[in-house]
Amino acid sequence: MLDTRLTDEQLQLKKTVEEFAREVVAPVSYAHDRDRTFPYEVVRGMAEMGLFGLPFPEEYGGMGGDYFTLCLALEELARVDQSVAITLEAGVSLGAMPVYRFGSEEQKQQWLPLLTSGEALGAFGLTEPGAGSDAGGTRTTARLEDGHWVINGSKAFITNSGTDITRLVTATAVTGQLAGGGKEISSILVPVPTVGFTAGPAYDKVGWHASDTHPLSFDDVRVPEENLLGERGRGYANFLRILDEGRIAIAALSVGAAQGCVDASVQYAKEREAFGRPIGHNQALAFKIARMEARAVAARAAYYDAAAKLLAGLPFKKEAAIAKLVAGEAAMDNARDATQVHGGYGFMNEYLVSRHYRDSKILEVGEGTTEVQLMLIARSLGL
Repeated sequence: MLDTRLTDEQLQLKKTVEEFAREVVAPVSYAHDRDRTFPYEVVRGMAEMGLFGLPFPEEYGGMGGDYFTLCLALEELARVDQSVAITLEAGVSLGAMPVYRFGSEEQKQQWLPLLTSGEALGAFGLTEPGAGSDAGGTRTTARLEDGHWVINGSKAFITNSGTDITRLVTATAVTGQLAGGGKEISSILVPVPTVGFTAGPAYDKVGWHASDTHPLSFDDVRVPEENLLGERGRGYANFLRILDEGRIAIAALSVGAAQGCVDASVQYAKEREAFGRPIGHNQALAFKIARMEARAVAARAAYYDAAAKLLAGLPFKKEAAIAKLVAGEAAMDNARDATQVHGGYGFMNEYLVSRHYRDSKILEVGEGTTEVQLMLIARSLGL
């Protein structure tokens, strides 16, 4: 039976991050969203709190926590600012986690203290212009030449890849051909800056305006042969494992967004008056907000369950897919309803719910679309 009770340490972490989100993140969220600026001061604050090192051992500069601890922090941050939450999520689960899971001891010693401290960000270069959900369609190549990997190709929609503190991109590339004729895909660490590596102009996105997202190009990028991450030919399989874990983190972020919409709607429904009484006294509106709360609670239970199985060393692929599916849809549905609750004010960008409305759509797309989650769940049922 799933035990959803949190320890005193976990409750204290939630409280600390909630206060940081309310007092530090929320006051600057609108300005960063409006101006489309990366919140370096907020990232520094998260680094000082040790959030980038939450799930890593102390020997690598981490906080000695676990993946569930990271998820709790992401939920609290996403209640007020999804851009900030995804910066942390991508920096940890996509930037540092591949090095921790699959890197050599030398690679861990070189990169993890830098990434877990938050002094630097790492990025996860998987998606390409023609290879999204079909990551096996990778066209970026890497060949060995004089003890170096020579990388050519491009990546798309890569988070944390063009900031002033980005220091590492882990890229998947075709390094050969398998016996059966398929592509041998490996993972290679590319330090930033490196000659031939370019982060293109930032995307003009619908939402997540304060999150850093760029296309990447590799033009005869040369890195030492020892920059291979994990076994040769295991890059795609290893990144699938990273994506499975990342779906739990994205689900936690989505729950935070869904809950943030509830919080804002409850407050607005109590304060806003129409026809001589608070609008929350109207049953139709009260029931709409009640349904929003039910979505958030159900989605939270789903990601708690997936995280519990991950930490217990049990299979968790199906549970991660369910959590990502349920939580992503809860965030989008709640954002839509919260905007309706706020009426005309919900259409104004300075209101939090309008940002959640724009931001939440990507939660049904990134790190595996809704359709991919349904496919994974169906497969788990033998269909």
